[in-house]
Amino acid sequence: MNTTTRVGLLGVALALSACASSSFEGDKIDYKSAVKGSTLEVPPDLTQLARDSRYTTPDGVVSATAYQAGQDAKPTSPTAKTGAVSLGDVRIERDGNQRWLVVKRPTEALWDPVRTFWADSGFNLATENPDIGIMETDWAENRAKLPQDVIRQTIGKVFDSLYSTGERDKFRTRLERNANGDTEIYISHRGMVEVYSSERKDSTVWQPRPVDPELETEFLRRLMVKLGVSQEESKALASTPVQRPASARSVTLSGAPAIEMDEGFDRAWRRVGLSLDRTGFTVEDRDRSQGLYFVRYVDPGSTDKKEPGFFGKLFGSSSAATPPLKYRVQVRGESAKSTVMVLNATGAPDSSLNAARIIKVLADDLK
Repeated sequence: MNTTTRVGLLGVALALSACASSSFEGDKIDYKSAVKGSTLEVPPDLTQLARDSRYTTPDGVVSATAYQAGQDAKPTSPTAKTGAVSLGDVRIERDGNQRWLVVKRPTEALWDPVRTFWADSGFNLATENPDIGIMETDWAENRAKLPQDVIRQTIGKVFDSLYSTGERDKFRTRLERNANGDTEIYISHRGMVEVYSSERKDSTVWQPRPVDPELETEFLRRLMVKLGVSQEESKALASTPVQRPASARSVTLSGAPAIEMDEGFDRAWRRVGLSLDRTGFTVEDRDRSQGLYFVRYVDPGSTDKKEPGFFGKLFGSSSAATPPLKYRVQVRGESAKSTVMVLNATGAPDSSLNAARIIKVLADDLK
């Protein structure tokens, strides 16, 4: 199939998929038929975007979603409260547009059920790290978004691979034991969308699209069912309305960039952790007692590829390749306020340009 024909079919598929419903009821989520095996990743230094393959998307230590998608996923209601509803040993908590499960079971007892849940949902796992309680799916396509028109119903079984939603999704799950010995489960979404890269519409690239909190909630609800809650009860619990979390502001403390949050440590710790997941940082370890997330970050000015990546294009690039840098994101709480700072490898506040970029990524998502 030549390029013109292929892109033409892609255009038709993208146009038709735009009419697809965003509802998650019934069969509106179907990742089981997503193509598996071919990864959508580039090397984890995130130094280039897609070039030849239409299934290559940027991903790794720090994602472009932090700038594009993270800023668009904002809660909508005006006040700041947290809600929690429970059933048996499973309860769901919500803080604005962020939800998570709290399960009265040890983390090690939940790892296999959660792993099986993602497999049953049609995903391959790209990352599994029980030591820090993180698993991440590979990119997959929600085939339920494809239009069920006459043409597809007629020839879809033969030429189904020609149809595409032009979207891909991946999910990170984090299991963390809280101070009461219960397990908190967070699911964060990251999405990509395929767009034309030239006026002639003869080639495409993948770009980040906004985080979808409703999709995160739907998978949390389905996980509740996996853990023993009925379908009807899970829908009732997941839809319980609560209000927006307090705001977060970028500030400078002792000459270093920081974030100030109008909330106590527990809520700030949860929100920062979910923001790190959503915006694509690689969290290597965490120490809640010290309020520390240990993360890897790639300097956007470093590259060992021919074509610079998103951060390279945004901030400029150099020809010298450098390894990922390790930082600590520290959350400190005092009464009803918390601060977030970036520390260097020695544990001292970091005032570098990289620290400012990390703070900006998190602040944009936390607002």
